[in-house]
Amino acid sequence: MAWFSKKPRIAARQEPTEEQAPSRMQGLWAKCENCDEIIYRQELEKNIMVCPHCEHHHPWSARARLAGLLDPDSFEEFDKELEPQDPLGFSDSKKYKDRLKSTRKNLEENDAFISGVGRIEGHPVSVGCFVFEFMGGSMGSVVGEKVTRVFERAYELKYPAIIFSASGGARMQEGIFSLMQMAKTSAAIARFRNGNKPYVSVLLHPTTGGVAASFAWLGDIILAEPKALIGFAGPRVIEQTIRQKLPEGFQRSEFLLEHGMIDAIVPRKEMRSRLSQLLRMVG
Repeated sequence: MAWFSKKPRIAARQEPTEEQAPSRMQGLWAKCENCDEIIYRQELEKNIMVCPHCEHHHPWSARARLAGLLDPDSFEEFDKELEPQDPLGFSDSKKYKDRLKSTRKNLEENDAFISGVGRIEGHPVSVGCFVFEFMGGSMGSVVGEKVTRVFERAYELKYPAIIFSASGGARMQEGIFSLMQMAKTSAAIARFRNGNKPYVSVLLHPTTGGVAASFAWLGDIILAEPKALIGFAGPRVIEQTIRQKLPEGFQRSEFLLEHGMIDAIVPRKEMRSRLSQLLRMVG
């Protein structure tokens, strides 16, 4: 019998070893990436994803953030139906439309930004928050449109605007359509300022690229979480461009505060009260 006509052997089914078998404890614990302490996940979530040992700020999902910072049941979401398209028919290791489809299914979000209106200790706000898990919080046409609508809605309702930014920058799969959102969102802020209401920009880890180069840096008040990476290009790219070693902590919140680039660093546990204080003062 020729080799190509042989039937493949069916390997005997092997039971998973003790190491391979799924554990009932899996997912119950988390390891702090800063201090390496093992933390009970429920305790970490109760502590709004801040390590109880070293105060390191772990990623906090957009919906959990909005639920934790806004008054209970005050958030009304808008523009949820907007979905990104594939105007360029872009394809790399995977077709863009397929990448969008799988990401939507996994996260149950249509894109990388959630927007609406709500209240913070009774103060009404037009608010938006990036979903970093959705393609690195990249800004495409829909994200830019939703950010623009945050300011348009704030202008019409005479509300202050608050945006929580966490992004890797422009979405390359949409090319020039993505880059145009930088000008579009900046123009919306210029019109919003005619209403004499404040725009509070909160920079999370990381805030980079086209988002940092546009509306994220245009806040009347700019806050940041501790040790957040904030800047246009990454430190490695800058070092290779200028051929110089960058200072320690370059592009972190603390470095930017020291050099006058942001107004304050606000730990997550104090963010709600600080925002409320600012809204009382300038809102």
